[in-house]
Amino acid sequence: MMVVSIDWRGLMLPFAYVAVLGGALMTFSSIYRKRKAAESANLEPWFGPHLQRNIYLTLLHLEPETGSEKSPKVPESVLRAALLRRAVEDIHRIIQIRTAKAACGTLLQRGSVGDDLWQRFSRAEKEMEEELRDVVMEANALAPNWGQTIFQSANEIAANAMLRKRLDEIQSQTESEKLWWEKRRESIQKDFMKELDEGEKAPSAVASEDEPVLVEQDTPSAPPTSTKKKKGKK
Repeated sequence: MMVVSIDWRGLMLPFAYVAVLGGALMTFSSIYRKRKAAESANLEPWFGPHLQRNIYLTLLHLEPETGSEKSPKVPESVLRAALLRRAVEDIHRIIQIRTAKAACGTLLQRGSVGDDLWQRFSRAEKEMEEELRDVVMEANALAPNWGQTIFQSANEIAANAMLRKRLDEIQSQTESEKLWWEKRRESIQKDFMKELDEGEKAPSAVASEDEPVLVEQDTPSAPPTSTKKKKGKK
């Protein structure tokens, strides 16, 4: 039986090359991920500060003042109202995300926007998913099974608020539109009176043109008398 001897010394160089190459790739990948994470953290957030969430968390973790005998307890109705307002703001942000998602995807495919915009949008989408889960958990903690219906109530409140805002905008434009229609009516009335005056003047002009015109005719003069020579008698 033939025994094959392996030259381990000759294989040390290829193994060392593979090890160095693998270490370099792992180092580069780690540095690249850390740099991308730092850039993503430094990107401007898609939405501004969540004021309603901050108010709810402040009320929830309200601590008693120093030296007070009884700790002020926030009523549960106030906490529920604050959480509902937080859910309403989440509904507005969800609508904005759904509206902007298709547009951002199309612009990214066309190359009109960079990857930083899509990273901002993706991060905002993940933050909203966590926010929704947090709101549901808080709602269930305040009232049993309230997490299943809180966003339905928030959606109705948001729709009514948008409707009231639209009605206020229409009412604010009522005065300006009323003035515009009054000016328009005056302009139409002036044009109508002008056409009416021109229509009254036109028949008199036509009548004056249709009046008979007397033409003076010269009296026929008498035909000239022809003088005939009388022939004398010879």
